[in-house]
Amino acid sequence: MSPFFFVRNAWAQKNFCNNPTGKTVTFGFNVPQTGSYAEEGADQLKGYQLAVKHLNGEGDGGLLKTLKPKALKGNGVLGKKVVFVSGDTQTKTDAARDGARRMIERDKVIMVTGSVTSGEAIAQQALCQEKGIIYMSGLTHSNDTTGKDKRRYGFRHFFNAYQSGVAIAPILAKEYGKDRKAYHITADYTWGWTQEESIKKATEALGWKTVATVRSPLGLGDYSQYLTPVANSGADVLILNHYGHDMVNSLPQAVQFGLRDKQVNGKQFQIVVPMFSELMAQGAGEAVKGIIGTSNWHWALPDEGSKVFTKSYGEAYGQPPSQSSHTGYVQAILYADACERAGTFYPPEVIKALEGFEFDGMGNGPTLYRDTDHQCFKDVLVVRGNPKPTSKFDVLSVIGKATRKEVTYDPKIFGGELGPYEPNMC
Repeated sequence: MSPFFFVRNAWAQKNFCNNPTGKTVTFGFNVPQTGSYAEEGADQLKGYQLAVKHLNGEGDGGLLKTLKPKALKGNGVLGKKVVFVSGDTQTKTDAARDGARRMIERDKVIMVTGSVTSGEAIAQQALCQEKGIIYMSGLTHSNDTTGKDKRRYGFRHFFNAYQSGVAIAPILAKEYGKDRKAYHITADYTWGWTQEESIKKATEALGWKTVATVRSPLGLGDYSQYLTPVANSGADVLILNHYGHDMVNSLPQAVQFGLRDKQVNGKQFQIVVPMFSELMAQGAGEAVKGIIGTSNWHWALPDEGSKVFTKSYGEAYGQPPSQSSHTGYVQAILYADACERAGTFYPPEVIKALEGFEFDGMGNGPTLYRDTDHQCFKDVLVVRGNPKPTSKFDVLSVIGKATRKEVTYDPKIFGGELGPYEPNMC
């Protein structure tokens, strides 16, 4: 049996999709460069480009200096220089899938990474499973990505909506009390649906009542028709399940409508944005001050990994990194390190190197890539729009966190099947 297994395995490793045989290996960075989430996508792409430099031994090495354990040596991956191609998902699911397909079939990428909507991530992840190409998702927060839509060939470093609910609920109870009435306006796609579900469940467990849940289309400019009914709904909290440019539009408009100045049910009216980023906070301007949400990472964290990455990114681009650029950078590094540890680009072995991998030094503290659903587990931050920013980048303050243990859950609650290890031929 032993000789047969060796021959079969050796044959398989020579016959998988886009097996790199030259001096370079190509990564595919597929992010929204146009559309509602273009700003986040552009920042994510910067993170990927910086990761390639560090993988190839250029620059100061970044998080290759702090990742533990680590197999990477800063001389490419398995002796090959890393090159890349990039695409524009247009913040659209179909465009994301088509772009990933072109990268696989035309550009011969060994892996695909990138997304700022969960729709993009889920579409690319499913395609990559079909093609036998590993997909390292970018920014995707829907429970479905590593739940009902999870795939063996897909991995997520970013946190999810369930974890946002667990992290934010105690802070909301402390700040606003347990007797509240909430009105949800939600982006109408997979992320918004699971975000609404998770935040609704978490706040109702506190004792809050949900007055209404209303869905809004992605990419809307004017939210007046959605905001007008809030004032007469009896709600004393508006929960905006919006991200990117949608939140940059909806939050200031809600403030302009005078909602934050209202007294309802004997309480000061409040607005909550359960998940947002530095870039969104900058875009929303004055309206973001005092707004509470959750975040995957923050550039001002005091750990060594965060300080090293913020310095590297700042020197490269002249500004602090966002959570989008951070998670993109980390995903590229983690994939490359898994190949180095596996000693091969053969996807089943790389997948096994990622599954159950526990690491530190990437800015989020001790982190586990769980084998049962390919979700990363780490601390989740609760942030507030800084009421007294010292610079245009000092827009969010970390006001709390949920520990990795607190945000860990049974993978069975979200269902789904990972599927086979065996790669298809693209």
